[in-house]
Amino acid sequence: MIRRRVAFGPSAETSSTIFLLLRRMRAPLIVLITIFAISVFGLTLIPGRDAAGQPARMGFFDAFYFMSYTATTIGYGEIPHPFTGAQRLWVMATIYLTVVGWAYAIGSLLTLLQDRAFHQALALRRFTRTVARLREPFLLIVGYGQTGRLLGGRLDLLGRRLVVLDTSAEHIDALDIDAYHSDVPGLVADVQNPRILAVAGLEHPRCEGVLALTDDDEVNLLVAMTAALVRPGLPVIARTVSPSIEHRMRAFGSPTVVNPFDRFGDHVRLALHAPTSYQLMSWLMSGPGAQLPEPGRLPTTGRWVVCGYGRFGREVSEDLRADGLELTVIDLNRDEDLGAEMIVGDASDPAVLAGARLAEAVGFVAGTANDTTNLSLVAAARKINPSLYVAARQNRPAHAPLFAAMEIDWLLVPAEVMAREIYAQLSTPLLWRFLQDMPERGDDWAAGMIDRLRDHCGTRLRTLWKVSLSPRDAPALTHWLGTGDARLGDLLKSPHDRSRPLTAVPLLLLRGQEATLGPDDDVGLEADDEILFAGEPAARRALLETMTDHIVREYVLYGRNVPSGRLWQRMSGRNPTGGKDRPGKEKNGG
Repeated sequence: MIRRRVAFGPSAETSSTIFLLLRRMRAPLIVLITIFAISVFGLTLIPGRDAAGQPARMGFFDAFYFMSYTATTIGYGEIPHPFTGAQRLWVMATIYLTVVGWAYAIGSLLTLLQDRAFHQALALRRFTRTVARLREPFLLIVGYGQTGRLLGGRLDLLGRRLVVLDTSAEHIDALDIDAYHSDVPGLVADVQNPRILAVAGLEHPRCEGVLALTDDDEVNLLVAMTAALVRPGLPVIARTVSPSIEHRMRAFGSPTVVNPFDRFGDHVRLALHAPTSYQLMSWLMSGPGAQLPEPGRLPTTGRWVVCGYGRFGREVSEDLRADGLELTVIDLNRDEDLGAEMIVGDASDPAVLAGARLAEAVGFVAGTANDTTNLSLVAAARKINPSLYVAARQNRPAHAPLFAAMEIDWLLVPAEVMAREIYAQLSTPLLWRFLQDMPERGDDWAAGMIDRLRDHCGTRLRTLWKVSLSPRDAPALTHWLGTGDARLGDLLKSPHDRSRPLTAVPLLLLRGQEATLGPDDDVGLEADDEILFAGEPAARRALLETMTDHIVREYVLYGRNVPSGRLWQRMSGRNPTGGKDRPGKEKNGG
């Protein structure tokens, strides 16, 4: 494991603005200084006359003062005495010289202001200052393409601060268009430069993680490697579609590597065997406001045809074969170790497609890297067999309406798969644990959980949050949790009417390393338990009141109405910090 920390120190990029300004304006400044020096020196040498008509010479200070207001077109007059003809002749020459000098300097300055390198230097300086002043924890996103944009919006809804790097000015400009709740610093830069990562806050004490989301696996590898060397132990999530790159990434620390093609294959297998579990997983991973997805059409058992045996086609084919399904692959290149029927040729050729016997197949996968090809393959396959279960890969966001019009049964958008996976890991760590363990419970359990969520929260997912029953986060429950009689159902009551349950559903209870999925009301609670809830924001606030307010705790757990003032508490003999009665045992009075 990499343990040694590497520090880059102060970056030279932060001073590039000053150096660029001095370098580009060096010649104009030298010209202006030379013109002023010659003009001032000439005025001191040319003799003039005083008010009495006696010869007099102008001093350096008076000459410099005169040239300062003359060259700047202010013009106060001739000092300290009216000029002679020789002095006026010299002044006329210097006036034209200074006009030429100022025109040259102003023109050079305007050119500099329009220079791309100068704009980049200014942006870098402004970006560096903004990042250095951050006082809240933030995530560094490297790559603000479709995945970064989708993920950034969802994380912003959770109140997470972001810093963004990208090589595309168009992507960074999108930060000004996207409606973020807080300012998101963004910089167009070479993300492969470790110093740029340092400037972006990699060494900032408030940086809580790095997301390498570019579409170049080598760049993501370099980002993960730099983060492991500069900040050992800092959480890193990296995108890759290459198993070899994934192996190299894991050589540096313990990054979380997300392969959208591999995850899509896992989703295919889950949907084939446990469609309701997949429905629940998709709903929870979609984030706040997501509508409960409708159950999709399921394919029957039989042979599948896969067009395109690139990285995506290879992952899907391996997952389908692992399920024991018969497979036919169409690709331009032959693979001797395929282990399935192989048709070498262009799938867009009708003769090649006819050779795949689509009329006898149950599933069809259009998995090439070209959206136009995939759309045409889907249309051709459906003409041959309209009942085919169709899966397709969408590569570009602009083509989403075309794929929607085709009514694809299963559409892979790598950016959306990435955004959902990373959101599930960053939003609430317990959610990721729930999603990992949930498929093992089976479809019947998932159907029951969906019914509970629908009964309490409706068909639209409101919010997910984690509750920690530690003494620090739940001070009002410390004594109750130590009695051994604490039950989850007693806690989930409304502070306004304890006969009504809160609109919250517990998804997971974590005690140490032991997780209980979908705990019911009779599950016992202990100190330091962590619980993942789904429900209404009002339920979250109400639960927080019960955990932190002793008076609310008394009513929710014991049914006692305790006066809020200390005087009334003494007069009534009720102390809200007592509460040793077992929950559910009503008290009369108050």
